[in-house]
Amino acid sequence: MSKEKKENIFRKCGRWLVRGLLGPQFEEKWFHIKKDEPKEIQYKNGVPDDSELIVSPGRQIFNRFLERKFAVLSVFVVLFMFLIVTIVPHFMTKYYDAYTEVTQKDLPPTMSFMSVPKDLQGNIKQISSYGSFSVGLSNDGEVYVWGATKIGATGLNVRDIPEEVKNNKMAFVAAGIDHIIAIGEDGKMYGWGSNRFGQYAVTETTLANPNLQPVPEAVLNGLDVSHIKKVVCGFQASAILMDDGVLYIWGNKQAYSNLVNFVDKDNIVDIDFTLNYVVGIDEKQNSVYTGTRGLYDTVRTSIGGKGEKLFQFLAGRKINEITATSTSICILLDDGSIAMVGDFPTDVIDVPTLPEGEGFTLIEGGTYHYTGVTNKGNVYSFGGDHYRQAEVPEGLTGVSKIYAGAFQSYAVDENGSLLNKWGLKGYLFGTDDRGADIAQRVIAGGRVTMTVGAVAVIIEIIIGVSIGLIAGYFGGWVDIFLMRVAEVFGSIPLYPFMLILSSLLAQVSLSTDARLYMIMVILGILGWPGFARITRAQILVARESEYVTAAQAMGVREVRIAFKHILPNIISVILVNMTLSFAASMQTETSLSFLGFGVTYPQPSWGNMLSRASNATAAINFWWQWLFTSAILVFTTVCINTIGDTLRDVMDPKSTNDK
Repeated sequence: MSKEKKENIFRKCGRWLVRGLLGPQFEEKWFHIKKDEPKEIQYKNGVPDDSELIVSPGRQIFNRFLERKFAVLSVFVVLFMFLIVTIVPHFMTKYYDAYTEVTQKDLPPTMSFMSVPKDLQGNIKQISSYGSFSVGLSNDGEVYVWGATKIGATGLNVRDIPEEVKNNKMAFVAAGIDHIIAIGEDGKMYGWGSNRFGQYAVTETTLANPNLQPVPEAVLNGLDVSHIKKVVCGFQASAILMDDGVLYIWGNKQAYSNLVNFVDKDNIVDIDFTLNYVVGIDEKQNSVYTGTRGLYDTVRTSIGGKGEKLFQFLAGRKINEITATSTSICILLDDGSIAMVGDFPTDVIDVPTLPEGEGFTLIEGGTYHYTGVTNKGNVYSFGGDHYRQAEVPEGLTGVSKIYAGAFQSYAVDENGSLLNKWGLKGYLFGTDDRGADIAQRVIAGGRVTMTVGAVAVIIEIIIGVSIGLIAGYFGGWVDIFLMRVAEVFGSIPLYPFMLILSSLLAQVSLSTDARLYMIMVILGILGWPGFARITRAQILVARESEYVTAAQAMGVREVRIAFKHILPNIISVILVNMTLSFAASMQTETSLSFLGFGVTYPQPSWGNMLSRASNATAAINFWWQWLFTSAILVFTTVCINTIGDTLRDVMDPKSTNDK
């Protein structure tokens, strides 16, 4: 196709769009159509201004449809939704239905996860993150917080930094799953966020709860900040490590069953939290200490190789530092090499192989990924990459420090200036009660819902139109029999039938795809009587037409007359009802999934997504879990119904443009 021909096609499409949405005057203005130039015939109510011109019925219908601006808009909306749910999933390469993340549950819509405040970007001393928010510390001792900072339905917001913290210089900061602690230059600890499990303060409630380890007295009284080596937070727990090996640790002992094994320890060199365990190294620096035998005693340095015992692998080498993700530990050895310890999927951990003479000087861990910098200034990220947090930008140089957020990484130079950042920016529609991205599930669920509606309508048309044609054309006992069958199917109550069938199928193990196919077939089988009645009514009128009589006189077979001559003349009515039935089938699938019969978790559909948000807590506190899904569903079905209603109007010769 030539370039000129392509430009003409795009120009014509643009003219149609502008004319349909805004009117012919804008078409003339924007596309520079002069009145003395030949142009397309102008129509009014589907009739050309020049009454002597003959216009095809199809062209009349098309032009009358373009005059309905909302109908034209509805067409573009439906086409856009169809393209989104069919094309975009192919680009969601990291998405899968069963993805959940406990640290990302019930987060509101935001794209601020990597929005480091401008005042901090050139003066970074420290960045810490564990869940949905990050805390940063400047070289001047000022504290900054960004990300999804509201704590569930508690009403707390960690962005509300206490005045004491604002008015004093801080030396250390650390972020947990629902709280932040900071150590001032005076050695005093400050905390904010949730304190339900004694994360930063001692109360009568925390002291009375045997499952909570209270904040040590030494921490409450103030520490010598010059001797603090590390401050770290985990899942409702916190720890401060001194340079002489003394460890102060406190928080929820139910979240960390081995936390008590670290209480009153004075020989710890490094400390960190996985999702379920406290991990550390002692003064011997030759093993990972957990207080639980055999928990982290097998090491893997490369994927695919057979694991060996940690003490055999070390062979005299010492562990300098450790950093942990939710399920694994990365140990940094004294020779600059690293090794992996713990429980991690073999398809997401790919330990980098460094050139000779290059070794890691720093390793930081997020929720599932690690990022490190070497003595050559090179940066490597590896591990879980669901949000591309392990994909280092090209051309990154001059890196001195690395800070890993939960699903982000930050590269900083020796002056504290932010060089680059990569990973999760946020969630456009928020997250659900299992930590999954609602926007991604809306797209994946839309494909399911629209597919079910389309296939169900196709089945309805095939069965209903065929039976309606035969019944209406042949009449007599054939008509009576087929219409009585249609009445039987039409009298079956859909929702009670589905609920009864659902309880019966609960005893049978069905795959998600099999359940999906069953929904399509059942909707199609129970929905065809409407098409049959409409088709039969149109056939009863059309079979008395002259062209039918002429075909019969010529000896054309009855079946051919019905399907080749009559059917094309009533296709407009079928098309209108097909559009309306498509929207109805989508709503039915949504209702069935909402009630529990349709598509089941983890496969998303708009119905089961709304079902998971159908409780008072979600309705009041987590509005995004139902608002976006329901709005898209309503808007899509309204647009489809608008298209059907408009088609019915423009195909009716007796209708007017103002109808």
